[in-house]
Amino acid sequence: MRKLSFLLVMIMVLSLFTGCNSEPAAPAASSESNTIKVGLNYELSGNVATYGQGLTEGIELAVEEINNNGGVLGKQVELVKADNKSDNAEAANVATKLITRDKVVAILGPATSGNTKGAIPVATQHKVPLISASATADDVTVDSNGNVREFIFKTCFSDSFQGVIMANFAFEDLKVKNAAILMDNTSDYSKGLSTSFKERFESLGGTVVTEQAYQAKEKDFRAVLTNIKSANPEVLYLPGYYEEVGLIVKQARDLGLNVPVLGGDGYDSPKLTELAGNEALNGVYFTNHYSSMDDSPEVVEFKEAFNAKYGKDPDAFNALGYDLAYFLADAIERAGEAEPLKIKDALAATKDFKGITGTLTVDENHNPIKAITIIEMKDGVQTFLKKQEP
Repeated sequence: MRKLSFLLVMIMVLSLFTGCNSEPAAPAASSESNTIKVGLNYELSGNVATYGQGLTEGIELAVEEINNNGGVLGKQVELVKADNKSDNAEAANVATKLITRDKVVAILGPATSGNTKGAIPVATQHKVPLISASATADDVTVDSNGNVREFIFKTCFSDSFQGVIMANFAFEDLKVKNAAILMDNTSDYSKGLSTSFKERFESLGGTVVTEQAYQAKEKDFRAVLTNIKSANPEVLYLPGYYEEVGLIVKQARDLGLNVPVLGGDGYDSPKLTELAGNEALNGVYFTNHYSSMDDSPEVVEFKEAFNAKYGKDPDAFNALGYDLAYFLADAIERAGEAEPLKIKDALAATKDFKGITGTLTVDENHNPIKAITIIEMKDGVQTFLKKQEP
């Protein structure tokens, strides 16, 4: 009996030990299943939620089409969606979760340059491709030493390109010689655009009469706008995100600062009109990735499909997300296997990929060579002004 009791006790102890030390089995890698898992790391809430929401809508429409047409490599694409809450640290946490727990083969997003930079170290460490369709900062794909980040890609033009194009537009199209700059000094995006605009504008013979700054989430900009007005600029370059830009433009007009206002793709949100008002936005121009005025067959078909799914017309972020999903699908097909290293190589070799936002080729720095669009606001409505090839 003593031997039997001893054996029973030992069995109980071993079972408790095993239970305490066991961990759930990790999910199988996507390449070994009937689906290909792709992570979405987006700003679905927080300060720039409309960007992340817009990109996600475009991606989901594209993936629905891809899956309905047989998927990729005969497998269905499975999206694993997570909210980085418009926060750099959370973007890193989301990237870690998507790679280590969900076993995705690639990450799409984040939307902004700052949040993308938060996720870059994680993707690099785990050797999983990360692609942003809207992180325009020049140092997203290239580090401070000029080295290309092997696993990081983007499908949008860079800040330096946006800034140069808008400086050319100010000097050559608007025929102005004096400019003021008002930037968000908490934003890599805003600072990068400001630098490239200033360098190009001055190289053309223009003068930056004043440079002022604000911080994200501020609400009252009248003091800094009064300083700008006193400098008598002919144009105001205001690179930033819609939440502050809308308020700044409205307050500028209220103060009688009625010069043209120029900016970048951060203006592209329906909330810009809500914040500034239709009339205040007259004389506002910004660089963007896409115009809904494009009447090419591909764009018309995309707009019809998007409207049928969401009951609204697509904006540039919707179009960028749509292209991003097809861009990744194209690379996986060419890779021949849903394996991160092979996908990375296929992404780097992309040539003449035709999307809704234009045809792109990936350059040696993992940036796209593609056209840029200039949008003019007229009574609160975006209107196509011109398209500039690289």
